[in-house]
Amino acid sequence: MTADHGADQGFDALLKAHRREAGLTQHELATRAGVGVRTVRDLERGRASRPQRTTVDLLADALHLAGTVRAEFVAVARGAVPPAVADERPTVPAFTPLAPASVAASRGRGLPPPGPLVGRDLDVAEVALTLLRGVGLVSLVGLAGVGKTSVALAVIERVKERHPAGVAGIVITEGSTESDVLTAAATVLGVARSDELAGRLSGAPSLLLVDAVERAPGAVAEALHRLVAVAPSLRILATGRHPVGLPGERVWPVVPLEVPPHDDLDLSTVSKFPAVALFLDRLRRVRRDPLEPGEVGALVRLVRRLGGLPLAIELAAARGRVLDMNQILDRYGHRLLDLAGQKMPGAAPDAVTLRDAVAASYRLLEPHEQVAVRRLSPFRNRWSVELGEAMLADTAAPGGALDGDPVPLLDRLVALGLLGMRGSGSMRFRLLDVVRDYAEEQAAAEGELAPIRRRHALVMARFAARVAPELAGGTLPGAVARLDEVSSDLWGALAHSAIDDPHTALLLAANLPRWWRFRGRDAAGRQWLRRLLDDPRTADADPVLRAWAQLGVAQLAAEHSAASTELPAAEEALATFREQGDVTGELAARNQLSGLWMSTGGYDEARRHGAAALTLATRTGRTRDMAVAQSNLAWHEIRVGDLAAARRRMAAVDRLAAQCGEDRLRALALANTAEVNRLDGRYDDAVKMGRRALGPLERLGDPGHRARVLGTIGLALALADQLDEALAVLASLRAVAAGADPGVGDAPASDVQGPSAMIEATLAARRGDRVLAAEWFGVAVQSFAGGRDLRDVAEALVGLASATDDPANRAAVIERLDAVCKEGGITLLPSERARAEHDDSRR
Repeated sequence: MTADHGADQGFDALLKAHRREAGLTQHELATRAGVGVRTVRDLERGRASRPQRTTVDLLADALHLAGTVRAEFVAVARGAVPPAVADERPTVPAFTPLAPASVAASRGRGLPPPGPLVGRDLDVAEVALTLLRGVGLVSLVGLAGVGKTSVALAVIERVKERHPAGVAGIVITEGSTESDVLTAAATVLGVARSDELAGRLSGAPSLLLVDAVERAPGAVAEALHRLVAVAPSLRILATGRHPVGLPGERVWPVVPLEVPPHDDLDLSTVSKFPAVALFLDRLRRVRRDPLEPGEVGALVRLVRRLGGLPLAIELAAARGRVLDMNQILDRYGHRLLDLAGQKMPGAAPDAVTLRDAVAASYRLLEPHEQVAVRRLSPFRNRWSVELGEAMLADTAAPGGALDGDPVPLLDRLVALGLLGMRGSGSMRFRLLDVVRDYAEEQAAAEGELAPIRRRHALVMARFAARVAPELAGGTLPGAVARLDEVSSDLWGALAHSAIDDPHTALLLAANLPRWWRFRGRDAAGRQWLRRLLDDPRTADADPVLRAWAQLGVAQLAAEHSAASTELPAAEEALATFREQGDVTGELAARNQLSGLWMSTGGYDEARRHGAAALTLATRTGRTRDMAVAQSNLAWHEIRVGDLAAARRRMAAVDRLAAQCGEDRLRALALANTAEVNRLDGRYDDAVKMGRRALGPLERLGDPGHRARVLGTIGLALALADQLDEALAVLASLRAVAAGADPGVGDAPASDVQGPSAMIEATLAARRGDRVLAAEWFGVAVQSFAGGRDLRDVAEALVGLASATDDPANRAAVIERLDAVCKEGGITLLPSERARAEHDDSRR
């Protein structure tokens, strides 16, 4: 055991390896040991100082460690070299030559020392622990250049003193026979013939490294089978692109290094990811100057594109001698397979280019497995077993469907290092980028690329159709997250199918408007839908599908003030839904038309659609749609000044939303009721209701409505002469405007600036500063202008008129107020009309 197993360098990984070997979670280990779960978490993350001996003993007891394994655990925890055990002292040199199997053992006096490893602590610790547990054959499997040999050498360095009968290694060469492997193994283990190994290795454990087993798989399997039989105390650590295939073999996939999850990170943060750390280390060998700030984003995108594969990182970083990060990304980002260079330490001799490395592993696959990799190549992001199975089940593809359970196939691809698997959710599978690129090349060569892409678009369209109904209510955040996980696949499928299969493209696009709207892609989404609806090839598409696409166009147009342009499309969609007897579609269309007509000044039409939606929803028992319709109609009650009716509708919304578990609608009902109470002069009730709405809106991620609720609370406090509390709310809104409040930082400007100005104006008026009040009311008018509710503009104009002393100016303001009320169909409350015409703001 060497000093590099000290607590500062290895206890975190060793503890995690023992815990996983015991099948325990961090919480279960903490409970069993009687220590805090935070203690276990901090120790495994390397964040804790050296643990107390009592803590170490408790953990060792909980893990049932005994003998030399416990001694090592305690020694590493305390930062000391474990005491040597008398019967474990080596009787032969700890290192013997790593020799090619087809030649004599003449490649040096010992195994090469392990080089510095990045991001492999857990691999080394767990493989070492597996060997120490007595597993006879452990195989490190992965793509060429992933670092199998480097991990193996590090493992050997860690466990060499636990194998007193000797540690040795051989490298398999092309054409090796069973006899060659046995002869080389005997030579490096210190005997003349393999039949002498039983006597030589009896009574004490020894370890043999067998590197690159894929070069002669049959010969290696036969030879290792014989070695295990004649020398039970011999442990074998093998490396290769596939397992040896013997009973009892423990296969350990060596996966690429972890990469940053996204691009918008600073250099200090991304440097903590192993793939970036390795790239920077190799870059420093060829470039003296540090990275410029403008290179960091390109570095992260490049490392993500390289998939964390060490060979790829080595080859790309070597270009840093003459190119900066942006130039490397531009030049090689779309042709990674062409990266070439000198053989890296530990890489296979034939790994000259990335294409060579991938091709070598691809050739190991059976024909049906190669077909599967080609069919999975369109996925650009992580995917699930179900999505992969859908791609493989294409009966129309060349070769037909790949029948049967896909899990063994995926397991085989993971074991070979072609398929990555990260995370614990369903979307955790991903072909390495270089593997995907190579598979696409092979699909194109086989004439399969077009049908494979067509299948991918259909799979993604069906996935979107399953998720679309959940893009509302309490399931909205989860549904958005599911689509976010496959966003690149959605966009890619849309781009390909719009040209090759517009019917599938329309099916896909028609299910995405709510997602596009939530993610601020309303303009792009509307363009896609309009393009597909106008494509003559979709004229014969299912009428209901076209109606949903038309409704989506109108919905997205409303988000960027183009509702009037798409009103005919929404009306046509409504007619289709009614003709087809589609109640869900009719309700969606009427609710959408209610909002569209309101935004274009057609208030009577808006109310008509809202009332029709409420009637239909009530008749068909659609509780959520009843709540939505009541919420829409409440706005009309406020618009005409019937606050009592608005309050009744908000109570109905709250009741209905509670029945269907619609937390967002309940929060909006609270927020709207708070506003009704404020308009009605019930300021204490407005503050109470508003504060009850704030928490749910923050949890649900609704920044615009949360900002407006803050405005309601602040105004109610100011009007109630609670000036200090109003100032505190105003400070919160100012933090939003400055981007300092993460809870509402994405609120529209009119939802922040307008309410802030109204609070400022009201505070000034309550203090008797009419000039300042008039200035702030004027700011509020400008902030609300062009917003979604003309009633906000009207209220600001009421305040401006009340604070204006000059009769001519006041007359001009009132004239504008009357015009706004006429345009918006607004009936001012009696108190508002009195304020506008007679200054009573100081009462």
